[in-house]
Amino acid sequence: MSSMEARPQGFLRPRTPAAPDPVTAPALLHIEVSGAVPHDDGPRFDEVYRRHFQPLVVQLYAFVGDMNEAQDLVQEAFSRAWPRWDRISRYDDPVAWIRRVAWNVAVSRWRRLRTARLFSLRQRVEVVNGPGPDRVALTAALVTLPANQRRAVVLHYLAELTVSEIAEDCGVAAGTVKSWLHRARATLADRLAEQESGLSSRQPATVDGGPTGRRAD
Repeated sequence: MSSMEARPQGFLRPRTPAAPDPVTAPALLHIEVSGAVPHDDGPRFDEVYRRHFQPLVVQLYAFVGDMNEAQDLVQEAFSRAWPRWDRISRYDDPVAWIRRVAWNVAVSRWRRLRTARLFSLRQRVEVVNGPGPDRVALTAALVTLPANQRRAVVLHYLAELTVSEIAEDCGVAAGTVKSWLHRARATLADRLAEQESGLSSRQPATVDGGPTGRRAD
């Protein structure tokens, strides 16, 4: 009896598994590996804090006129950003979010605690070297501006934001920002000129070099 006759009826030869296609197999592996690559998590919180804390403080100081309060406002903004950093770090400009929070906190405090803040400024004893005369004059002139004009000046000249960036940050049209800056510059020029004129008028008059105004014999 032949080997074919010895097999039971219905017997099928087992198939040998086909070898993987050398062309398609690497493509499947590539897709799986590519899908496992994590997305960019954005800048680290400590890096942003280290690089941008002081510049933000300078901007807020020009707005509120008090260094301690400016530091506190920026610290508050960073504190609010920390628990949300996984989301905020993926923004196109995380620093803009922090700055906007600091501005909003400043405005809110100014509205609610204006009287208490002014009182504390009169009572506080400064132990650090104060700003120079030019900075004092500029800060005093800035305080006289409306809040929206003061904010536009600080963002444009200290934060170095463009008109369009300020408009987006403040939620207004670019033309409005240009108007704020134009009016603010005109007002500041007048205020600084008045301060300079006042200083000149307080200096003693001299005649022939004599400080008392009397001619030397």
